[in-house]
Amino acid sequence: MDWYRLKNEAEIPSPALILDSGRLARNLARMVEIAGDPARLWPHVKTHKLTELVAIQVQLGIRRFKCATIAEAEMIAGVHGVERILLALQPVGPQIPRLLELGLQHRSVRFAAVVDDPGIVLQLSQATARTRTSAGTPSSLDLFLDLDVGQGRTGISPGDSALELIRQILESPGLRLAGLHAYDGHLGIPDLAERATRCDDAFAPVGSLRGASEQLAGRELEVLAGGSPTFALHARRARVSLSPGTTVFWDAGYAQKLPDLPFEPAAFLLCRVISRPGGNRLCLDLGHKALASEMPHPRALFLNLDQPVAVSHSEEHLVVETPSAPLFPVGSVVYALPWHVCPTVALHSEVWHAEDQVATGRWTVRARDRKLTV
Repeated sequence: MDWYRLKNEAEIPSPALILDSGRLARNLARMVEIAGDPARLWPHVKTHKLTELVAIQVQLGIRRFKCATIAEAEMIAGVHGVERILLALQPVGPQIPRLLELGLQHRSVRFAAVVDDPGIVLQLSQATARTRTSAGTPSSLDLFLDLDVGQGRTGISPGDSALELIRQILESPGLRLAGLHAYDGHLGIPDLAERATRCDDAFAPVGSLRGASEQLAGRELEVLAGGSPTFALHARRARVSLSPGTTVFWDAGYAQKLPDLPFEPAAFLLCRVISRPGGNRLCLDLGHKALASEMPHPRALFLNLDQPVAVSHSEEHLVVETPSAPLFPVGSVVYALPWHVCPTVALHSEVWHAEDQVATGRWTVRARDRKLTV
């Protein structure tokens, strides 16, 4: 029951983010099992941003990865065995030459980007013509057409305009149409039957567009679909690649909302009581700078406090009321699961990894930076 409690907790400065190695390994194994083949996976690294975790995934047979930043792409490219990397944010401005420069530095890796805008397609084609390899030939770039399947955040509707953009990509020097990208992050619906129905409805026009696109291209195209909530649903489809992200660590939010998915929270927070402001209140060193705060409370699920209620949250402090307060003198260790693990990881420069409830070492969260070298 106390899987999170560290035997060497007195040695760990707080606040700290801890990874449970056993749970992490089981989550990775379940990802591969659901996919049926590691070759179907393009796991998103935005959740963890860790070189060591990419290397573990490569050992499992995963060779393709998805990312959100140039720094994440560079981090992935530095791991031996990686074959393909997709930048899942349309490159704009200086990101265009940075992405092409990465391609020149890592010739064994095929880089790709998502696009939804004719102007950016033109800029990418022009940039590849200007960017020359060491042999003097122009560089090249794979593109995935980014489709809006209902989230309304990025992408183009899978209809006539999408086909026009596909024609433009096919006719653009230096660019290669790799496939279609359909992210349905708005479908984190607790009821599995409703989630499945809405997922199928959202994906239906993607299947139709794929057929028309493959006729234009004269070859098969890849479809990269879904995120963590719809991962297992898209895994049932033929010829669809998968890009779950949060499944590596899971978190309190998904654990509550998506109980049908077989993943375990593997990342947790260690913090301490730094003051007892009276009554049943505890002040913890778990402020905005250690715990993602983009959503209302609860922002964490406390594992060893009874009925905690957040009272205030600021840069370095989190005040909670709990009947457990008398049992926690100043200096006591409190454990919590982040409600949203992805932005929580980005707040920490390093994570501890623990085996058999002992924190044995630290990994640098290298890709939390916006720039590494390129």
